[in-house]
Amino acid sequence: MATKYVYLFTEGNGSMRELLGGKGANLAEMTNIGLPVPQGFTITTEACTKYYEDGRKINDEIFGQILEYVGKMEEITGKKFGDLENPLLVSVRSGARASMPGMMDTILNLGLNEEVVNVIAEKSGNPRWAWDCYRRFIQMYSDVVMEVGKKYFEELIDKMKADRGVKQDVELTADDLKELANQFKAEYKSKIGTDFPSDPKEQLMGAIKAVFRSWDNPRANVYRRDNDIPYSWVRLLTYSLWHSATWVMTAVQVLLSHVTLLQVQRASSVSSLQMLRARTLLQASVLL
Repeated sequence: MATKYVYLFTEGNGSMRELLGGKGANLAEMTNIGLPVPQGFTITTEACTKYYEDGRKINDEIFGQILEYVGKMEEITGKKFGDLENPLLVSVRSGARASMPGMMDTILNLGLNEEVVNVIAEKSGNPRWAWDCYRRFIQMYSDVVMEVGKKYFEELIDKMKADRGVKQDVELTADDLKELANQFKAEYKSKIGTDFPSDPKEQLMGAIKAVFRSWDNPRANVYRRDNDIPYSWVRLLTYSLWHSATWVMTAVQVLLSHVTLLQVQRASSVSSLQMLRARTLLQASVLL
Protein backbone atom coordinates (compact mmCIF):
# COMPACT_ATOMS: atom_id res chain seq x y z
CA MET A 1 0.00 0.00 0.00
CA ALA A 2 1.35 3.42 -0.97
CA THR A 3 2.47 5.74 1.81
CA LYS A 4 0.20 8.71 2.44
CA TYR A 5 2.38 11.81 2.55
CA VAL A 6 -0.27 14.55 2.51
CA TYR A 7 -3.25 15.17 4.83
CA LEU A 8 -6.00 17.75 4.63
CA PHE A 9 -6.62 19.48 7.95
CA THR A 10 -9.93 17.58 8.00
CA GLU A 11 -8.07 14.24 7.82
CA GLY A 12 -5.83 14.71 10.85
CA ASN A 13 -6.29 15.12 14.60
CA GLY A 14 -4.43 16.24 17.69
CA SER A 15 -2.94 12.80 18.39
CA MET A 16 -0.94 12.77 15.13
CA ARG A 17 1.85 15.05 16.35
CA GLU A 18 4.75 12.81 15.26
CA LEU A 19 3.40 12.56 11.71
CA LEU A 20 1.87 16.02 11.29
CA GLY A 21 3.98 17.96 13.78
CA GLY A 22 2.56 20.13 16.54
CA LYS A 23 1.21 22.81 14.23
CA GLY A 24 -0.35 20.38 11.74
CA ALA A 25 -1.93 18.28 14.50
CA ASN A 26 -3.38 21.32 16.26
CA LEU A 27 -4.70 22.84 13.04
CA ALA A 28 -6.43 19.52 12.36
CA GLU A 29 -7.83 19.36 15.88
CA MET A 30 -9.13 22.92 15.71
CA THR A 31 -10.78 22.04 12.41
CA ASN A 32 -12.37 18.98 14.02
CA ILE A 33 -13.92 20.96 16.88
CA GLY A 34 -15.46 23.43 14.46
CA LEU A 35 -13.19 26.48 14.69
CA PRO A 36 -13.03 28.52 11.45
CA VAL A 37 -9.47 27.53 10.50
CA PRO A 38 -8.42 28.67 6.99
CA GLN A 39 -8.17 25.31 5.30
CA GLY A 40 -5.07 23.66 3.88
CA PHE A 41 -3.05 20.48 3.99
CA THR A 42 0.04 19.18 5.76
CA ILE A 43 2.95 17.39 4.10
CA THR A 44 4.17 14.88 6.66
CA THR A 45 7.45 14.42 8.50
CA GLU A 46 7.86 11.18 6.52
CA ALA A 47 7.85 13.16 3.27
CA CYS A 48 10.59 15.43 4.57
CA THR A 49 12.62 12.42 5.76
CA LYS A 50 12.22 10.90 2.29
CA TYR A 51 13.37 14.19 0.72
CA TYR A 52 16.68 13.94 2.58
CA GLU A 53 17.03 10.20 1.94
CA ASP A 54 16.59 10.82 -1.79
CA GLY A 55 19.40 13.37 -1.92
CA ARG A 56 17.25 16.45 -1.28
CA LYS A 57 14.80 15.67 -4.05
CA ILE A 58 10.99 15.40 -4.01
CA ASN A 59 10.21 12.07 -5.63
CA ASP A 60 7.42 11.47 -8.14
CA GLU A 61 5.09 9.85 -5.59
CA ILE A 62 5.23 12.81 -3.19
CA PHE A 63 5.07 15.29 -6.06
CA GLY A 64 1.93 13.58 -7.39
CA GLN A 65 0.23 13.64 -3.98
CA ILE A 66 1.00 17.35 -3.54
CA LEU A 67 -0.57 18.17 -6.91
CA GLU A 68 -3.57 15.98 -6.04
CA TYR A 69 -4.11 17.94 -2.83
CA VAL A 70 -3.70 21.25 -4.60
CA GLY A 71 -6.67 20.12 -6.70
CA LYS A 72 -8.60 19.22 -3.55
CA MET A 73 -7.85 22.63 -2.06
CA GLU A 74 -9.11 24.31 -5.21
CA GLU A 75 -12.35 22.31 -4.96
CA ILE A 76 -12.79 23.13 -1.25
CA THR A 77 -12.21 26.85 -1.69
CA GLY A 78 -13.69 27.43 -5.13
CA LYS A 79 -10.44 29.23 -5.98
CA LYS A 80 -7.75 28.23 -8.47
CA PHE A 81 -4.06 28.95 -8.81
CA GLY A 82 -3.57 31.66 -11.41
CA ASP A 83 -7.29 32.16 -11.99
CA LEU A 84 -8.22 35.64 -13.17
CA GLU A 85 -11.64 35.61 -11.50
CA ASN A 86 -11.02 33.96 -8.13
CA PRO A 87 -7.28 33.33 -7.60
CA LEU A 88 -5.96 31.08 -4.84
CA LEU A 89 -3.18 32.48 -2.65
CA VAL A 90 -1.52 30.35 0.02
CA SER A 91 1.11 30.40 2.71
CA VAL A 92 3.71 27.66 3.08
CA ARG A 93 4.82 27.22 6.68
CA SER A 94 7.04 24.80 8.54
CA GLY A 95 6.62 22.92 11.79
CA ALA A 96 8.01 19.97 13.75
CA ARG A 97 6.95 17.58 16.48
CA ALA A 98 8.91 19.79 18.90
CA SER A 99 8.29 23.54 19.04
CA MET A 100 10.95 25.53 17.14
CA PRO A 101 9.44 29.04 16.84
CA GLY A 102 11.04 31.26 14.20
CA MET A 103 13.75 28.77 13.32
CA MET A 104 12.50 27.64 9.91
CA ASP A 105 11.22 29.38 6.83
CA THR A 106 7.84 30.66 5.67
CA ILE A 107 6.49 31.88 2.33
CA LEU A 108 3.38 34.10 2.25
CA ASN A 109 1.04 35.16 -0.56
CA LEU A 110 2.27 32.41 -2.87
CA GLY A 111 0.32 32.38 -6.13
CA LEU A 112 0.76 36.06 -6.96
CA ASN A 113 1.98 37.03 -10.41
CA GLU A 114 1.63 40.03 -12.72
CA GLU A 115 -1.88 39.03 -13.85
CA VAL A 116 -3.20 37.94 -10.46
CA VAL A 117 -1.99 41.09 -8.70
CA ASN A 118 -3.98 43.19 -11.20
CA VAL A 119 -7.09 41.09 -10.47
CA ILE A 120 -6.64 41.57 -6.72
CA ALA A 121 -6.01 45.29 -7.17
CA GLU A 122 -9.27 45.65 -9.11
CA LYS A 123 -11.39 43.44 -6.85
CA SER A 124 -10.11 44.99 -3.63
CA GLY A 125 -10.25 48.56 -4.91
CA ASN A 126 -6.84 49.01 -3.29
CA PRO A 127 -4.04 48.74 -5.86
CA ARG A 128 -1.42 49.99 -3.42
CA TRP A 129 -2.13 47.10 -1.06
CA ALA A 130 -2.07 44.58 -3.93
CA TRP A 131 1.28 45.77 -5.32
CA ASP A 132 2.77 45.96 -1.82
CA CYS A 133 1.84 42.30 -1.29
CA TYR A 134 3.38 41.36 -4.63
CA ARG A 135 6.70 43.15 -4.10
CA ARG A 136 6.93 41.59 -0.60
CA PHE A 137 6.28 38.15 -2.07
CA ILE A 138 9.01 38.63 -4.71
CA GLN A 139 11.48 39.63 -2.01
CA MET A 140 10.49 36.79 0.34
CA TYR A 141 10.58 34.12 -2.38
CA SER A 142 13.92 35.39 -3.71
CA ASP A 143 15.45 35.32 -0.24
CA VAL A 144 14.00 32.09 1.16
CA VAL A 145 13.78 29.94 -1.98
CA MET A 146 16.60 31.23 -4.17
CA GLU A 147 18.88 32.66 -1.46
CA VAL A 148 19.14 36.10 -3.04
CA GLY A 149 19.99 38.31 -0.08
CA LYS A 150 17.42 40.75 1.30
CA LYS A 151 19.95 43.56 1.15
CA TYR A 152 19.70 43.86 -2.63
CA PHE A 153 15.97 44.56 -2.39
CA GLU A 154 16.33 46.85 0.61
CA GLU A 155 18.80 48.92 -1.40
CA LEU A 156 16.20 49.29 -4.17
CA ILE A 157 13.57 50.35 -1.63
CA ASP A 158 15.91 52.94 -0.12
CA LYS A 159 16.75 54.32 -3.57
CA MET A 160 13.07 54.55 -4.48
CA LYS A 161 12.30 56.48 -1.28
CA ALA A 162 15.23 58.82 -1.87
CA ASP A 163 14.12 59.45 -5.46
CA ARG A 164 10.57 60.21 -4.27
CA GLY A 165 11.73 62.39 -1.39
CA VAL A 166 10.01 60.26 1.28
CA LYS A 167 11.29 58.50 4.40
CA GLN A 168 8.73 55.74 5.07
CA ASP A 169 7.67 52.75 2.92
CA VAL A 170 4.02 53.67 3.52
CA GLU A 171 4.58 56.94 1.68
CA LEU A 172 5.22 55.12 -1.60
CA THR A 173 2.25 55.07 -4.00
CA ALA A 174 0.71 52.16 -5.87
CA ASP A 175 2.64 53.18 -9.01
CA ASP A 176 5.85 53.34 -6.98
CA LEU A 177 5.29 49.83 -5.63
CA LYS A 178 4.45 48.51 -9.10
CA GLU A 179 7.72 49.95 -10.40
CA LEU A 180 9.51 48.51 -7.37
CA ALA A 181 8.06 45.04 -8.07
CA ASN A 182 9.44 45.23 -11.60
CA GLN A 183 12.82 46.32 -10.26
CA PHE A 184 12.75 43.38 -7.82
CA LYS A 185 12.11 40.96 -10.69
CA ALA A 186 14.93 42.48 -12.70
CA GLU A 187 17.24 42.08 -9.68
CA TYR A 188 16.14 38.46 -9.34
CA LYS A 189 16.96 37.79 -13.01
CA SER A 190 20.36 39.47 -12.70
CA LYS A 191 21.26 37.21 -9.76
CA ILE A 192 19.64 33.92 -10.87
CA GLY A 193 19.78 34.21 -14.65
CA THR A 194 16.12 33.35 -15.23
CA ASP A 195 12.82 35.23 -14.94
CA PHE A 196 10.96 35.27 -11.63
CA PRO A 197 8.48 32.35 -11.74
CA SER A 198 4.93 33.32 -12.65
CA ASP A 199 3.42 29.80 -12.56
CA PRO A 200 1.93 29.31 -9.05
CA LYS A 201 2.64 25.55 -9.07
CA GLU A 202 6.29 26.21 -9.90
CA GLN A 203 6.35 28.74 -7.06
CA LEU A 204 4.79 26.15 -4.74
CA MET A 205 7.30 23.40 -5.46
CA GLY A 206 10.18 25.84 -4.99
CA ALA A 207 8.73 26.95 -1.65
CA ILE A 208 8.22 23.37 -0.45
CA LYS A 209 11.84 22.48 -1.21
CA ALA A 210 13.02 25.63 0.58
CA VAL A 211 11.02 24.86 3.71
CA PHE A 212 12.35 21.28 3.70
CA ARG A 213 15.89 22.66 3.38
CA SER A 214 15.34 25.03 6.29
CA TRP A 215 15.37 22.05 8.70
CA ASP A 216 19.13 22.04 8.10
CA ASN A 217 19.76 25.79 8.21
CA PRO A 218 22.27 27.16 10.75
CA ARG A 219 19.75 28.78 13.11
CA ALA A 220 17.61 25.61 13.23
CA ASN A 221 20.66 23.44 13.92
CA VAL A 222 21.81 25.73 16.75
CA TYR A 223 18.30 25.83 18.25
CA ARG A 224 18.01 22.02 18.20
CA ARG A 225 21.44 21.63 19.78
CA ASP A 226 20.65 24.14 22.53
CA ASN A 227 17.25 22.56 23.24
CA ASP A 228 18.20 18.87 22.92
CA ILE A 229 15.96 18.27 19.90
CA PRO A 230 17.23 15.34 17.78
CA TYR A 231 18.14 16.08 14.14
CA SER A 232 16.15 12.96 13.19
CA TRP A 233 12.90 14.66 14.30
CA VAL A 234 12.53 16.03 10.82
CA ARG A 235 9.86 18.64 10.17
CA LEU A 236 6.59 18.78 8.32
CA LEU A 237 5.29 21.39 5.97
CA THR A 238 1.91 23.06 6.29
CA TYR A 239 0.24 24.44 3.20
CA SER A 240 -2.58 26.75 4.15
CA LEU A 241 -5.18 28.70 2.26
CA TRP A 242 -4.31 32.38 2.52
CA HIS A 243 -7.67 34.09 3.02
CA SER A 244 -6.32 37.63 3.33
CA ALA A 245 -3.03 39.46 3.05
CA THR A 246 -2.13 39.67 6.72
CA TRP A 247 1.53 39.34 7.53
CA VAL A 248 1.34 36.12 9.53
CA MET A 249 -0.86 33.19 8.61
CA THR A 250 -1.28 32.13 12.23
CA ALA A 251 -2.52 35.61 13.08
CA VAL A 252 -5.33 35.24 10.55
CA GLN A 253 -6.29 31.89 12.04
CA VAL A 254 -6.14 33.18 15.61
CA LEU A 255 -8.14 36.31 14.81
CA LEU A 256 -10.92 34.26 13.25
CA SER A 257 -10.78 31.68 16.03
CA HIS A 258 -11.03 34.22 18.86
CA VAL A 259 -14.18 35.58 17.24
CA THR A 260 -15.54 32.04 17.23
CA LEU A 261 -14.56 31.55 20.89
CA LEU A 262 -16.65 34.57 21.82
CA GLN A 263 -19.57 33.17 19.83
CA VAL A 264 -19.15 29.71 21.34
CA GLN A 265 -18.90 31.12 24.86
CA ARG A 266 -22.35 32.65 24.49
CA ALA A 267 -23.89 29.29 23.55
CA SER A 268 -25.35 27.52 26.59
CA SER A 269 -24.72 24.07 25.06
CA VAL A 270 -20.91 24.47 25.15
CA SER A 271 -19.17 23.27 28.29
CA SER A 272 -16.32 25.01 30.08
CA LEU A 273 -14.12 22.01 29.22
CA GLN A 274 -14.74 22.50 25.49
CA MET A 275 -13.88 26.19 25.78
CA LEU A 276 -10.65 25.37 27.61
CA ARG A 277 -9.71 22.84 24.93
CA ALA A 278 -10.22 25.36 22.14
CA ARG A 279 -8.14 28.02 23.90
CA THR A 280 -5.32 25.52 24.60
CA LEU A 281 -5.12 24.46 20.95
CA LEU A 282 -5.04 28.08 19.79
CA GLN A 283 -2.24 28.98 22.16
CA ALA A 284 -0.20 25.92 21.19
CA SER A 285 -0.50 26.65 17.48
CA VAL A 286 0.65 30.25 17.92
CA LEU A 287 3.81 29.09 19.69
CA LEU A 288 4.80 26.36 17.19
